[in-house]
Amino acid sequence: MTETRIPETQAEPRLPASPREHLTSPVTRSVLTIQNRILAATRQFLGSQGFTELLPPIIGPVTDPGARGAKQVDVDYYGHRYKLMTSAILYKQAALTSFDKIFFIAPNIRLEPLETASTSRHLAEFHQIDIEVANASRDDAIGIAEGLVRHVVRQVVEELPGELEAVGRDIGALAGLLTQPFGRRTHATAVANLTAIGHAQSPDAEIDWVGEAMLSEQVETPFFVTDYPKGSRGFYDRESKDQPGMLRNFDLIAAEGYGELCSGSEREQDYATIVARMRETAENPAKYAWYLQMLKDGVPPSAGFGLGLERFTRYVAGLDSVWQASAFPKVPGIASP
Repeated sequence: MTETRIPETQAEPRLPASPREHLTSPVTRSVLTIQNRILAATRQFLGSQGFTELLPPIIGPVTDPGARGAKQVDVDYYGHRYKLMTSAILYKQAALTSFDKIFFIAPNIRLEPLETASTSRHLAEFHQIDIEVANASRDDAIGIAEGLVRHVVRQVVEELPGELEAVGRDIGALAGLLTQPFGRRTHATAVANLTAIGHAQSPDAEIDWVGEAMLSEQVETPFFVTDYPKGSRGFYDRESKDQPGMLRNFDLIAAEGYGELCSGSEREQDYATIVARMRETAENPAKYAWYLQMLKDGVPPSAGFGLGLERFTRYVAGLDSVWQASAFPKVPGIASP
């Protein structure tokens, strides 16, 4: 059975039922079974590639500032103002002083703007499959992301066809992902594609949420968007030496209108460059004292990415909304258990 989805650009807010109704729903049980297989297949794939899983921090003196309009959450930590993690990116770089290949299954808290409650793909509390590799390039990270996604989807399709059928997923829609290489286009090309279909996308900014969904609706296989302009992303994305003003980064856009699944980049690890980039983005370097000291003492060059677990589950299972991919969903602006 194939369920017709409302395109994200037209979707209305859809709220979870009560906790008991949500947790006892056969659909929820099937979705969480699929998500459990996604996690097991992720660990299997990364373990076979020599990765070490570490437990990520939940709070810290600073967190990733590049959260696209989301607010950070402060907590009192013995008289110090700490942050709940919006992303573990800074800690991933630091962890490479112990291991060359690491990953987290990392919880994140972002108080997303209220309008994201209707995008079908934002939660205030979510998890990321966070990966970082020492001495790796952007192309290395892209290769790992593509291999991971394909491996996970293949395992779910082969081992859980009944669960996919129970949630109405058209397995045939995933066939291209399993057999064809993921495409690539630059940010400039993506902007041109959107302009051609009448969407006013700034060439100097990240692809907006509506634009990501529109690009996604036009393809049957996931693809990477690369080379975002400097200033559109965080201070840790490395600038290209060959193309000044261009970042060595990428997003992975799912097919079928599901939008962005994953963001990654080569990382900047030079102390002076990071401080300059912080100041360019109005960040106070003094707040990042522990991180900057790590850079001074030496952190290997690296590349990595974060793949949203609930978004990935939504795509694999063919769900209407990302909240369905969480046992205890936190929809932006909605007080919930």
